[in-house]
Amino acid sequence: MKTVVAVVFDIDGVVRDVSGSYRRALADTVEHFTDGAFRPSSQEIDALKGEGVWNNDWEASQELIFRHFEAQGQAREQLTLAYSTIVQFFQSRYRGTDPVHWNGYICGEPLLLEAAYLESLTKAGIAWGFFSGATQGSARYVLEQRLELVEPVLIAMEDAPGKPDPTGLFLTLERLDCGECPVIYVGDTVADMYTISQARERDHARSWFAVGVLPPHVQETETRKNDYRETLRQAGAHIVLDNVQDLKPEVVGELVGEV
Repeated sequence: MKTVVAVVFDIDGVVRDVSGSYRRALADTVEHFTDGAFRPSSQEIDALKGEGVWNNDWEASQELIFRHFEAQGQAREQLTLAYSTIVQFFQSRYRGTDPVHWNGYICGEPLLLEAAYLESLTKAGIAWGFFSGATQGSARYVLEQRLELVEPVLIAMEDAPGKPDPTGLFLTLERLDCGECPVIYVGDTVADMYTISQARERDHARSWFAVGVLPPHVQETETRKNDYRETLRQAGAHIVLDNVQDLKPEVVGELVGEV
């Protein structure tokens, strides 16, 4: 069947619930390097990511550490904390202590979609792939081991600049080989929505659509859901869904007017 549209998915908060893994590791890391003085809440992490430039959780951890000490009157330039040390501690929590057989928080991540959903997109002539700020190892763990996908199209942290730079999105589309078909990018953060805005600025010939998904950690109360939904809309989301699988082929058709 001829490809009529391409859907590219973020992974964290879209394909898998990372509230008890990546976000927990982020909080652990900040708490550790502030000597237990500061453990960011879920809302404080959201506020940082709402700035649209902290998609990388290692960098987000470092930034929250810096801001804590700045609030205590210490300039970040005076801190003797190596970025590699932050990354190493973060990974010891997220991946675990065994580099071969991971035993960290990643092992308990709930999945937010099923492989059958992706098969339904394929049957409708919709191409799909993944562009994520996660590492190749982490992304392939969920896609290939958990979802049992065979060689999915994936651009990860090592392959392109971090979002909202759209370079990785363009690389994903090249691998999908869908010509100038309309593109939907599905993500759960402000940076994801900004990625589509920047892609549109670079390529005016193609139709671009941003779809927001509410990550599980913001769905605990209606107030928080509504606030987060509005944040994604303000950042450029055309629609905001409660779950990625609500983006059914007919919804894709309504959105782009081509299926």
